Amino acid sequence: MTTGTTAHDAVTSVPDWAAPVASGPLDATVVLPGSKSLTNRYLVLAALATERSRLRAPLRSRDTLLMADALRSLGVRIDDVAPEGEAVGGDVPDWVVTPPETLTGDVSIDCGLAGTVMRFLPAVAALADGPVRLDGDPQARVRPMGPVIDALRALGVDVDDGGGHLPVTVGGRGRVRGGSVTMDASASSQFVSALLLAGARYDEGITVHHDGKPVPSEPHILMTVETLRDAGAIVDDSEPNTWRVEPSEINALDVSVEPDLSNAGPFVAAALVVGGTVRVPGWPQHTTQAGDLLREILDTMGADVRLDRSGLTVVGSGELVGIDIDLHDAAELTPTVAALAALASTPTWIRGVAHIRGHETDRLAALTAELGGVGAHVTETEDGLRITPAPLHGGRFRTYHDHRMATAGAIIGLRVPGVHVEDIDTTRKTLPDFVGLWQGMLEGTGPVVLAR
Repeated sequence: MTTGTTAHDAVTSVPDWAAPVASGPLDATVVLPGSKSLTNRYLVLAALATERSRLRAPLRSRDTLLMADALRSLGVRIDDVAPEGEAVGGDVPDWVVTPPETLTGDVSIDCGLAGTVMRFLPAVAALADGPVRLDGDPQARVRPMGPVIDALRALGVDVDDGGGHLPVTVGGRGRVRGGSVTMDASASSQFVSALLLAGARYDEGITVHHDGKPVPSEPHILMTVETLRDAGAIVDDSEPNTWRVEPSEINALDVSVEPDLSNAGPFVAAALVVGGTVRVPGWPQHTTQAGDLLREILDTMGADVRLDRSGLTVVGSGELVGIDIDLHDAAELTPTVAALAALASTPTWIRGVAHIRGHETDRLAALTAELGGVGAHVTETEDGLRITPAPLHGGRFRTYHDHRMATAGAIIGLRVPGVHVEDIDTTRKTLPDFVGLWQGMLEGTGPVVLAR
């Protein structure tokens, strides 16, 4: 049975949310949903594969529903199928993905505010048999896309764009010559991943050279390379700043989607903020996810962090210290770390994250404004933030349609009465029912299951 849920069903507007203050130490078990980054990469590869694929325990959130809906527009069939076995997150229906013989053109795609949709799909749309129009939320129209657009043009693809931004129309011709391109991917690793994911289906494959400042969030490119290899593609990443995907068929996938470690951030951070224990079963022993850096961060800031066969256990005392850290490769953790820093007893420096000015919002400006609005002393630097201890107070915490701003406000609210978070439902971008799950963690009502 094909799911009737759409991406638009997953996001609504709600009044400001009164962030609950923790009444005491925590004792919670948090079962994570699947990784957004992996779910959307697997969906793209399954859509380009030669046969039907099965994605087990995928994430169901606004971003992944947008990707699924977009691929359906291109003629891909994506069905809900009952899960098999007792894996973590196994109560979530699997997705069975049946690729078409030819991707369907003359369609429009809603990218929402999802970077993986707006940046990955133009390279896929070039393989469709007609024009594909992509647009998204108003905030998406300011997120940079120029390097992907320019690279596709260099490969002979017709692209009409809004000056390096959405809306974009890709003139699909059913095939792409492929070859070698040079781009500046210093604003987002997604520019590289976009071409690599579709490149095996190009006549000459794809070779991507990066020329510019270091690529941010490089573990996400490694994630792309590994998912391609899972699908049988031949990838050469032996030379720095160069990636080569040979032309080939893409094999069908049968994969379990790894839990999303970045989504764990606010929950494991809570143990450090208010004390107690938070356990995360299924935390992988080895992973390409940037969120795994949370283990080191929390340990350095004062938590007792243990990873064993049962998963991750974080024990905190409610006391935390500042940190000096370069988050260039894990910039998505910046809002969580900044919220913790505002509650720490010593200063924090966050470095290497200038590129997050181009995320869902300008996250450096937003964190400076909103943490400052509740009393924190925050200085925006060229490539990050400096946060020094100061008494905090309640107030409105704006989110700018950014899910990680919303969860940063929730972290502050654990210890600071009177924090009201604007548009908490923006968390549905990557995490359904954040409010219920957060309250369940605080009330200790049994395992907090983040898969819905």
